[in-house]
Amino acid sequence: MRPLVSITKREFRAYFDAPLAYVVVCISFVVLGLAFFTLRGGFFQIDRASLQLLFEYVPFGLSLLVVPVVTMRLISEERRSGTLEMLITLPVKDSDVILGKYFGALSLVLTLVLSTLAYPLIMFKGPWSLGTIDMQPVLSGYLGLILFSAATVAVGLLISALTESQAISFFITVFVLGLVWFVGDVADFMGGTAGAVLSFLSFKSHFEGFARGLIDTRDIVFFLSITVVALVVAFRALERRKWA
Repeated sequence: MRPLVSITKREFRAYFDAPLAYVVVCISFVVLGLAFFTLRGGFFQIDRASLQLLFEYVPFGLSLLVVPVVTMRLISEERRSGTLEMLITLPVKDSDVILGKYFGALSLVLTLVLSTLAYPLIMFKGPWSLGTIDMQPVLSGYLGLILFSAATVAVGLLISALTESQAISFFITVFVLGLVWFVGDVADFMGGTAGAVLSFLSFKSHFEGFARGLIDTRDIVFFLSITVVALVVAFRALERRKWA
């Protein structure tokens, strides 16, 4: 357990030792704020106490910016710098390496996600006091964001474990996460069996229930299954390199 905790702390601290974490957090907040208050009329045009727009924009930003940037260096950078060979020959389990890097990256992403709680606190509980908000969709929405983050970070880690460079890892992660998000929109147009299959594979389709305040165990199982499968495959990829 100690190697896992040590690797997790090392990875999380490494983000803040470089400008990466600060740049990602600042850009994300600026873009989210602009989108939340200006796009499609913005929050004040909805004319009701709702954070629906927030739960539409955050997963989109996580998929196309935050998660690819955070995960692109996890294994690819170790491989490029030659430290991966040293790491996997240390007296630590391969599973500790994978899980340590995963939890380190997930901690940063969840720090960003949970910091958006400032929106409902300031707008409805704090100085703005815009009215009473139904907390059920807010709480279920954040549960969905946590599960969504867990799955996307695992996918990003897997792609980093399979690629040789950070740039390639970044672009492939953007493509894959963008694909599994937008495929839900394609499913809405197609209908029929093909549409049902695409809807099942879509991260967006499984997240929408949480954003509406509906907690479906099938959606929870979906995100947890993606997380576990991606981590297992990443572990096998690292193990295969170790014995190659």
